[in-house]
Amino acid sequence: MKSLLVDAFEPPQRDSDRTLTEQIVAMMIHRLRTLGLRPGSRLPSIRAMAQHLGVSRFTVIEAYEQLVTQGWLQARQGAGYFVCSRAVPSDQGVLDPRAGSHRLVPDMPQQLNVAWLLNNTLRDVGSGGLSASCQTVCTHHTPRTESSGFVPGSSALLPHQWLDADLLAAAMRSVGRSSCTSVLGYGQPQGYAPLRASMAAHLQSLGIPADPQRNLLLTSGVTHAVDLVLRVLTSPGDAVLVEDPAWFLVFGRLAAAGVRVLGVPRTPEGPDLQVLENLARLHRPRLFIINSAVHNPTGHSLSARSAYAVLKLAEELDFHVFEDDTYGELHPGGAIRLAALDGLQRVLHAGGFSKTLAAGMRVAYMAAAPELIANLTDLKLLSGLTTPELPERVIQQILSSGQYHRHVQRVRSQVDAARHECLRRFAALGLRIEPEPVAGMFLWMDCQQDSEQLARRAAAEGLLLAPGSLFSPAQAPDSHIRFSVAIAQNPQAWAVVERLLR
Repeated sequence: MKSLLVDAFEPPQRDSDRTLTEQIVAMMIHRLRTLGLRPGSRLPSIRAMAQHLGVSRFTVIEAYEQLVTQGWLQARQGAGYFVCSRAVPSDQGVLDPRAGSHRLVPDMPQQLNVAWLLNNTLRDVGSGGLSASCQTVCTHHTPRTESSGFVPGSSALLPHQWLDADLLAAAMRSVGRSSCTSVLGYGQPQGYAPLRASMAAHLQSLGIPADPQRNLLLTSGVTHAVDLVLRVLTSPGDAVLVEDPAWFLVFGRLAAAGVRVLGVPRTPEGPDLQVLENLARLHRPRLFIINSAVHNPTGHSLSARSAYAVLKLAEELDFHVFEDDTYGELHPGGAIRLAALDGLQRVLHAGGFSKTLAAGMRVAYMAAAPELIANLTDLKLLSGLTTPELPERVIQQILSSGQYHRHVQRVRSQVDAARHECLRRFAALGLRIEPEPVAGMFLWMDCQQDSEQLARRAAAEGLLLAPGSLFSPAQAPDSHIRFSVAIAQNPQAWAVVERLLR
């Protein structure tokens, strides 16, 4: 049966003007329309489809993921890709309730997925987080052509007015005025040296013994760092531990790497240590990916007891720890970092500037043991040469100006005030988080109902929410929603929340 289904798909043409992925997507949509496959039918495996079509597994993954985004397929962690029953024909879309019968928003897949959520979030926010959508909704500006029609209520992007566009613009002008003939070349393999020196000083202030030459590598975002680490430290079939709930983008990288993903429940103090130990002893993982400071999505931070227990297990059972510090600067101070306790032996520590400066500045850093940094640098070169030096210079200009620390303090104050206001409003609806997070831009709220159905009802009213199932490696049903603390700043968005949760 499986081979017959594979044979129904024609290989792409190598001499076509369209890419292999574009051809495969178009061909599969045609076949899905004409084969009459029932919803829930399993597609051929990535390996089988790649062999049949004569393309790489990466090309098939890219095509399958595009079909997931468009609502044709559903990805199930560890099980493969399955046919969806499309809720609305692709040429009709869904009516936007805020624009009468003349406005359409993109199709909603049968099961909400990460790609669909991100596509519609980014289409709306463009370059500015929730505030861009607030302007469209609250001041009745004409929506941009590229708008999806949704207001993001779970976005990881802060509103424009909470950031400092002038600080960024001044740094860009300064870099532009300087003699930057070096940016005409490829740049340095490990990244712009002055920025590495600044990051080393920052890490040393956190107790992390980072040398700019031996311990640091610049990447194009933390996602890029995760990808490099997976390719250096793991092989297909290896076990990798993640927190549950966890940053959902990492699941796509893990799937592409072909590893076995095992979820460890996250508690307010850190990972469930008994589950962590049981899984680690049984599966002998190669890697554990964790947020120590300001966990995404709960906002909680690691306790000292949990930190030492994680490192003890890593040493005993011989696995590495990838410490994602993306939201660490939103912590008021004193947060524990595993890399400081471990001294960069088994821990790889990564962070960036997309949350505090601008999402478009895809500059991140990774600190690790010298041998690992050497191997990661080699892979970075072989897979994509160097990272762009121009944004690295802009970040360095901001750091060297002495204004970044004050800027982060202002951002943190605004985020904290918004979080307290959101908690107050949710409490008025009878919803509380125990214990309350002391930092971060998210609230992981138990809404006491199926979160995916709640997210669907919100989408029908123009509000885009991230259901808890997206944050689970098994995509298990969940009653939690990740809310952005900025949602209370938008009266229309908050009115939808109140209607749905009362």
